[in-house]
Amino acid sequence: MITVRIRFRKVDEAAYISLLDLQRVFHRILKRSGLPVYYTQGFNPHIYLSFACPLSLGQESICECCEVKTEEENQDFALWKETLQPLMPRGIEITSVAPAVSKVADIDHAEYAVTVPASAADALDEYNAAPAAMVMKKSKRGKKEMDLKEFLPHIDYQPEGDELRFSLMLPCGSGEAPNLNPALLLSYLQQKSEIPPWLCNVTRVKLYTKNNEEFC
Repeated sequence: MITVRIRFRKVDEAAYISLLDLQRVFHRILKRSGLPVYYTQGFNPHIYLSFACPLSLGQESICECCEVKTEEENQDFALWKETLQPLMPRGIEITSVAPAVSKVADIDHAEYAVTVPASAADALDEYNAAPAAMVMKKSKRGKKEMDLKEFLPHIDYQPEGDELRFSLMLPCGSGEAPNLNPALLLSYLQQKSEIPPWLCNVTRVKLYTKNNEEFC
């Protein structure tokens, strides 16, 4: 049994495809493709399919991936990519198909590229000067107040035209640290300044393992 990792970009209008809908899209496409994917056993067989660190609705990514399995050896994964791409909805681009190397459980943190309007400069300066930045994090277990400064002590931003750009490195995965969404910071900044949410953009650019190696 080979675990096959399908890596893809999810940008533009595809950023608004929810995880549940994305799962349905990939299930339909894999069935249509005729590729030798593995089906679960039992009364209601379905394609084995899992996504690593699902992305929040409205956020883009150039490092998304999902996994399927195949029982057939010596697969032509270049052919897999050529077969899948024409079936994908607009905004999803298959970047590679290959046997999985790292385990999804090894994912520890992610890098994000964030763009906000130039009017957010004062709010970012205030954040950097503040001793704490308390936000309310929601999860399946309820709400919990936390200090963003524990994970983002300082944000170095660069002006570019009418925008400000900066990178964030946040916990992501099944480690001891909580999964943190860049939207927590954006919500905090929007409370401090009238920043239109539709002018803010978040793109996940890389996933890293506990050893600080790029997830592959």
